[in-house]
Amino acid sequence: MATGEGLADKVPTSTLRVRMSTLDAHYGGSLVDGARMLALFGDVATELLIRMDGDEGLFAAYDSVEFLAPVFAGDFIEAQGRIVKIGKTSRRMEFEARKVIAARPEIGESAADVLDPPVLVCRATGTCVTPKGKKRK
Repeated sequence: MATGEGLADKVPTSTLRVRMSTLDAHYGGSLVDGARMLALFGDVATELLIRMDGDEGLFAAYDSVEFLAPVFAGDFIEAQGRIVKIGKTSRRMEFEARKVIAARPEIGESAADVLDPPVLVCRATGTCVTPKGKKRK
C-alpha cells in the first residue's frame, strides 16, 4: 500500500512524552545529546511496528535527521511518529519531537514553563522492516 487516501485510517500513530533528566544531559549547561531524540524515535517506531505487525521489527535506516532547537535536562519532550508508506516488509515513517515544557533553571531550580505552541526540536524520516516470518498481523 502506498501513501494515499485512506492510509491514515489503516495505520497507527504513536506519541511518547518524556522528561529529560540530568542523566540525559551530555554537554555543558545540561544540554541533551541529539542522539536522545533518535532513541525516542526508535521507541516510537517499535510501538508502531508492534501495533501494525505484532512484532518489534528492525530499524533499517534514517533518511534524514534535522536537529532544530536545543533540549536541556528538565525539559519535557513529546515524540510522535506515523507510518506514511507500507511495503511488503518495509514501513516508511516520519517522526517529530517537540519541547512541550521548558525547564527554567535561571529563574529557580524547579521553575518551568508550558510552551504554547510547543517548540519543534527534531524531525526525521526513516524506514523500518518487519521480516516476513515475524509478522503476526
